[in-house]
Amino acid sequence: MSSPYRVDVHQHLLPPAYREVMDRHGATAGGWPTPAWDADSAIAMMDRRSIATGVLSISSPGTHFGDDAQARAIARRVNEYSAELARDRPDRFGFFASLPLPDVDGALAEAAYALDELRADGVVLMSNARGRYLGDREFEPLWAELDARGAVVFIHPDAPPMPALEGMPSPLLDFPFDTTRTAVHMALNGVMSRHTRMKVILSHAGGFLPYAAWRFTAGARFNPGTTPAGILTDLRRFYFDTALSATPTALPSLLAFAAPGHILYGSDFPFAPEEAGPLLDSVLDDYQGFAPGQLDAIDRGSAEALFPRLARA
Repeated sequence: MSSPYRVDVHQHLLPPAYREVMDRHGATAGGWPTPAWDADSAIAMMDRRSIATGVLSISSPGTHFGDDAQARAIARRVNEYSAELARDRPDRFGFFASLPLPDVDGALAEAAYALDELRADGVVLMSNARGRYLGDREFEPLWAELDARGAVVFIHPDAPPMPALEGMPSPLLDFPFDTTRTAVHMALNGVMSRHTRMKVILSHAGGFLPYAAWRFTAGARFNPGTTPAGILTDLRRFYFDTALSATPTALPSLLAFAAPGHILYGSDFPFAPEEAGPLLDSVLDDYQGFAPGQLDAIDRGSAEALFPRLARA
């Protein structure tokens, strides 16, 4: 591949000030070792893996460590750092702005600042905000604002509010579970049917959602105002990235379920094991089940539709 062409919607950054906060709180991404990161290493990885642009975001545990005022300050520092990277290298970096949920007022203020002043490409939310899932009715003002803006929302998994099992850090199993849990919670609580202008990306091929989507339609029995067909429609409104999920067993379910143009490339750098990236890229490139043009859409075309500035570039 002669020149970078992919758009990577699932790429992380670890600003020094944010890493210091994580270390001070003894926080990790669900028990996963925190990797080293710097912008030059990210660009070098992107060049090796034919990634033209990485849309950066903070990973688990997000920016809220228990105190609203502190969370607002952390989110602001992270977003201004990210914006500076994107301003310096708009061809190589974009960013999803961090919001300090479950502080709804703080999240609304930061979304407005990041989208209007910092020119963020969208926002990132954790799959649960200190144990509260994204279909929570108290989060409705934020969803209404993001929908009014037609914003792109990237949902990244976090550790669920339950004990971890020994030898099984949350990214191993709980992250896909938590992504699925919050997506179904959003659908059953009407978030996706009420707010159809925003575009919501689920990490890691949506966890178990594509495989088990028809099972979740049974939720209509317990949620008045929903129907099995409506739930399925709302679940298909989601977009999905391929981070750690471009495998021979995951791709068939994802391709069978996702709406056309709703699959995007993701690397999960720098949290994904270094050796896993090129292997999964080769599986994606060599997969024989794509319709004509589908791989090009995953690599870049679908992202250009979500981020028009990249298409202009």
